[in-house]
Amino acid sequence: MGADREGGARRRRARAVAYGACGVVLLAGCASMPDSGDLRGVDSTPQQDTQVRVFAMPPQENAQPVEIVSGFLEALTSDDPNYSTARQYLTAAASKDWKPGLSTMVLTDGPGADVQHTNGREETDEVSYTLTGTKVARVDSQQSYVPAGGHYSAPLHLALDKKTKQWRIDSLPQGVVMGQSDFQRNYMSVNKYYFASNTVARTIPQPAAVADPVYVRRRVDPMTQMVRSLLNGPTNWLNPVVRTSFPTGTALKKGVSSLTPDDQNKLTVPLNANAARVGTTKCREMAAQLLFTLQDLSPAVDEVELSSGSKRLCSLAENREDAVAARGSADEPAYLYFIDSKNRLVRIAAGSPSNKADPVPGALGEGAKVLRSVAVSRDERTAAGVATAGKELYVASLVSGGSLGEPVLVSGGKSEADRLTAPSWDANGDLWVADRNPADPRLLLLEQGKGEPLVVRTPDLDGRIEDVRVAADGVRIALVVAKGDKKSLLIGRIERGADGDPKSVSVLELRSATPELEDVTAMSWAGESQLVVVGREHDGVQTMRYVQVDGSTPEGPAPAALTGVKEITATESDQMPLVAYSEDGIVRLGSGGQWQKLVASGMAPVYPG
Repeated sequence: MGADREGGARRRRARAVAYGACGVVLLAGCASMPDSGDLRGVDSTPQQDTQVRVFAMPPQENAQPVEIVSGFLEALTSDDPNYSTARQYLTAAASKDWKPGLSTMVLTDGPGADVQHTNGREETDEVSYTLTGTKVARVDSQQSYVPAGGHYSAPLHLALDKKTKQWRIDSLPQGVVMGQSDFQRNYMSVNKYYFASNTVARTIPQPAAVADPVYVRRRVDPMTQMVRSLLNGPTNWLNPVVRTSFPTGTALKKGVSSLTPDDQNKLTVPLNANAARVGTTKCREMAAQLLFTLQDLSPAVDEVELSSGSKRLCSLAENREDAVAARGSADEPAYLYFIDSKNRLVRIAAGSPSNKADPVPGALGEGAKVLRSVAVSRDERTAAGVATAGKELYVASLVSGGSLGEPVLVSGGKSEADRLTAPSWDANGDLWVADRNPADPRLLLLEQGKGEPLVVRTPDLDGRIEDVRVAADGVRIALVVAKGDKKSLLIGRIERGADGDPKSVSVLELRSATPELEDVTAMSWAGESQLVVVGREHDGVQTMRYVQVDGSTPEGPAPAALTGVKEITATESDQMPLVAYSEDGIVRLGSGGQWQKLVASGMAPVYPG
């Protein structure tokens, strides 16, 4: 999913270039530009939904500096696999030193360039430019997307070759730079997969698969790019909480430059000698990582076979991957739950067109407590409810005859807004909740929903937690954090057992998933690396959108507009509809893309989790 939810299929975009003499497949520095002086308007090329590949034109004979700069910047946005055309705009020494894969700087528009004549002379054999723009994001050498802001400025220097009398760039910033629309045309987000290393597997016998989104070039053999990226290991942010089954140093066999499935959709992946001695279990995990990673790419991969040298290691078919590892997107819930007008926890079969809800078995289905929020464990055997205006947290089994008992947690906050948030269950069967009491604000974890709460360390937290949602993989957590008048969506990494203490739990390296939103009012996981968020931009109206955990915007349309949204719920699987609590009651997003009323009276809709 977009890496996630996109109506069940990835939208693949390309664009044609139709600038007069540029034609439809060639870029020739055709952005509007002056004959001399500053270069303005090396803008991103208009984006069109085509499958045309775009290639750059090499520098023309006796091209002037402004044309060299324009042509080079255009060449960065082409589909040239090795930037061989872009290198023709550089001197031999600059080309040797330039590392385009080091980073990709994304600007709001294409970079502008301010010219500076050396020593103030109009005629010279060297010219300096400053590339400028407004930062949107940076994709690093691990292909990880990081939102950015502020002004971009980088020097670019040209020299006139004394022998050839041709202008070439002899000094430039590392990496590539381009406008946002060119980035969207050139790159796509794909999840690669590793296994959770610090979760406590109580309810899931297989390792939990964790999505690690990266950006790869869309039409430069993305399948081989993703295999190499997977073998290189997880991104730095995720690395402390995941593991890979590929032995250290595993890479594609020397000489393998491209991977393509056969006519039976079977992909053979030849590995180097580092993988030669893996056992069957590890090999099947390696194959599962590859299948998960390649699932959204084209052509389709239905089976993976691994080899090392002349030795066949193992193979795994797509319909067997879930037996090797557990994935949130494969775990479809049995029911949708919500609180009805009689204060009962009720449920409707997930995905059912019916709007008839039945009380859950047990005490929470009897309406004995006035509930304001609920959470149901992922195995759908236990539920937690916050009652008494946010003061008390109860946990009860979803079995007939079960009693409610005493609250497992009581907040000392003086007002409802200063008490407990809605709870959230992780895949280990542990319950998370935040106490917003200003005198003692805490993020808490109750192992198996009972016992003395563990205080979760949050050293990077700057603000007060207003909402908590744990990912199905158990190693990532989404928090709505309020600071002043702003409420932001932050993604944190869950680490357990720090400093040798098995009871220690921390949420570290919080990062924003919605840098452009100032007031996030509701959110839910809606994919393995994606969330659905309700919020407002500065001076804007309420909007609903999908966001990636890295802060990027996935491809595909946003959900249909809905007014007065108070709560929203989704699942990691794209088979279940979005459900929201709005001013119209509880509504769900139908298959036709329109919101439909489920019940007029009710609140706090949730899927398990």
